[in-house]
Amino acid sequence: MVSTRNLVMAALMMAITAALGMVKISFPLFNEVPITGQTLGIMLAGALLGARLGGISVAAFVALVAVGVPLLAGGRGGIGIFASASGGWVLSWPLAAYLIGYLVEKSWYSLRTWKVLLFNILGGIVVVYVIGMAYQAALTGVPFYTVAIKSMIFLPGDLLKAAVAAVIAVRLRYAYPLIQVAAPSDRFGDQRGQTL
Repeated sequence: MVSTRNLVMAALMMAITAALGMVKISFPLFNEVPITGQTLGIMLAGALLGARLGGISVAAFVALVAVGVPLLAGGRGGIGIFASASGGWVLSWPLAAYLIGYLVEKSWYSLRTWKVLLFNILGGIVVVYVIGMAYQAALTGVPFYTVAIKSMIFLPGDLLKAAVAAVIAVRLRYAYPLIQVAAPSDRFGDQRGQTL
């Protein structure tokens, strides 16, 4: 059963991700996919809400885009998005958020900024790029390596977003944790982990 608190947190993360769509830079001659701030929202969803809730909130966001709600950068929405060069990038977001959240949960009692940065790079960059580039190459008929080279324009900004999301996630983990993870002693039925 989903609690009211979880619904509010998921809705808030969806709103933040939509708001980050106000940041949009296009280089149509270089890559058909625009640079946006929305992948920061995807990284935050996983790192702040965890695997399940983060993944669900981003999947709901993508579903709303599919039915026409203009949540993507530039006020875009509709099923046609998934027939464009951006389609695979957007479809990769729920998996990226889930993976980041899973890794954060597994490291909850030893969480550090550098770890979350690595998780954001793995989920929010590697996973998103591989799916997004493969989908774009298949859809446009452009060779994968060409799409990969063209996509390197996104990398500096995405690395910055990964770092920003990592700092925010770790600060909130200690100030106001949103993820509920059982203590090590609860998971093992004894007192192991009490000194962590």
